[in-house]
Amino acid sequence: MKIAIAQLNPIIGDIENNAQNIYKAAHIAVERKAELLLTPELSLCGYPPKDLLLNDSFVDSLWIELEELAKKIPKNLAILVGTVIKNSHAYLHGEKPLFNSIVLIENQAIKQIFHKRLLPTYDVFDEDRYFEPGKESNFFQLSSHVPHVKPIKIGVTVCEDLWNDEEFWGKRNYEDNPIQDLVKHGVNLVVNLSASPYSIGKQKTREAMLKYSAERYNIPIIYTNQVGGNDDLIFDGNSFAVSKDAEITLRAKGFQTAIEVVEYEQNSQDLEISYIANSLETEEEEIWSALVLGLKDYAYKCGFSKAILGLSGGIDSSLVAAIAAEALGKENVLGILMPSPYSSSHSITDAEALVNNLGISSHTLAIRDVMKAYDVLLEPLFKGTEFGVAEENLQSRIRGNLLMAIANKFGHLLLSTGNKSEMAVGYCTLYGDMNGGLAVISDVPKTRVFSLCKWLNRHEEVIPHNVLIKPPSAELKPDQVDQDSLPAYDILDAILDRLIHRHQSIKEIEAAGFDYDIVCKVVKLVTRAEFKRKQAPPGLKVSDRAFGTGWRMPIASRWKLD
Repeated sequence: MKIAIAQLNPIIGDIENNAQNIYKAAHIAVERKAELLLTPELSLCGYPPKDLLLNDSFVDSLWIELEELAKKIPKNLAILVGTVIKNSHAYLHGEKPLFNSIVLIENQAIKQIFHKRLLPTYDVFDEDRYFEPGKESNFFQLSSHVPHVKPIKIGVTVCEDLWNDEEFWGKRNYEDNPIQDLVKHGVNLVVNLSASPYSIGKQKTREAMLKYSAERYNIPIIYTNQVGGNDDLIFDGNSFAVSKDAEITLRAKGFQTAIEVVEYEQNSQDLEISYIANSLETEEEEIWSALVLGLKDYAYKCGFSKAILGLSGGIDSSLVAAIAAEALGKENVLGILMPSPYSSSHSITDAEALVNNLGISSHTLAIRDVMKAYDVLLEPLFKGTEFGVAEENLQSRIRGNLLMAIANKFGHLLLSTGNKSEMAVGYCTLYGDMNGGLAVISDVPKTRVFSLCKWLNRHEEVIPHNVLIKPPSAELKPDQVDQDSLPAYDILDAILDRLIHRHQSIKEIEAAGFDYDIVCKVVKLVTRAEFKRKQAPPGLKVSDRAFGTGWRMPIASRWKLD
């Protein structure tokens, strides 16, 4: 029996269009002689729908569209569709009003409904807010159209349902282990329908985990994942299949839609080798692919065709410009140079070199006269005080206002260019360089920004060489460099990794060989910058701990890390 995987890129809430894409995938699956088609988790509405689920009309529309879709699916194809189902017992038993469900369509009718059993509430996930967990094992029998072939008993799992193997993780995160329960029911094959967001190295973990489970339970597993960007989340696809002896038998290409077919062989009760796409070679290639897809989909799904950003001649804006040119096309990117009296000559020439390398459009707006106007206006209030951060930040805010005005005038998407290191310690200006509709690299530490740019230059110069070798600087006062205010970025990023990703204390970080006073300074900066991060534009998530949906820290807090 041939089984097709539809690695789809749904738009949240675009129910009719999502259904049409499932319908198209169904016809391709039939052309390739598949008898079962798998689609991702919540493929009909897109993941995550968030508080759209609080609208009854939204949920009702899903069921109406599902019934229409069932009538259109070819009769010789069974299909599993991800959707939301109302919980009819919710108000009798004090349960959540909805289920995160998979619907089996067969012979142009809805035959069975399966509910997700394990509901994640960590990081960006908040499924317990909306859904009641399923309480029963999910499986169905599927008969082949080929004569004299026995039916296959297929176990159905949804994303997190496969992430609770206590032997693999060394602990149980939930009381139930759905795959273990399915094996007890004697299923021949387990399928998993997922909307699993990307983070660096996550695909290796997925494959290792499912290889372990397949071998442990002596059962083949097919994993189908959503692809595409939805707000801050990026879904990498990378759907794959694993045989009973833990061999990858199929892998779809990452970061793009795909429809692939794998064959279940009745005699061996296992999956045969099919198309196996190569894994991306480096983490830099992974991150680049994710950021390009994230920006491309964010712009498209929000109705933007063109982007604008400020070009300072620095490495952060250079990288964001390169990502934008790749994602949207060089003809759709406008870079604005805004030199001040403190801008070095190489900042301008480096920005111009970048514009030429990328082939994007640019315009220069010198801000000297605007700065003078602000000085004159504020002089009565600022008289007798020393030049300081307030005056420095005026430059950033002038630039931010100019960029917003141009974006507003022409309907462009304004991209902010701050990196994760700056966002962490507050080395960024509210209503200045933080202005924007999307923070493209806000989950990319400064050291990773450098490695990405060097990777980008591996074949030819994209980022001008001088950008890579000069000391980073905001250039808000004469001869300023970032290290006047911050530790060296390799030290800063190492501390931030331990603090943000590993949740280590000051004592633990110091014990790892870092200067106590520097660690205390970094911790203080991270804590004080929380109010800025709450006002930042959404940022593309590429790590397992990003500022954004999954970061839930209080602003007003007196907790002191020891």
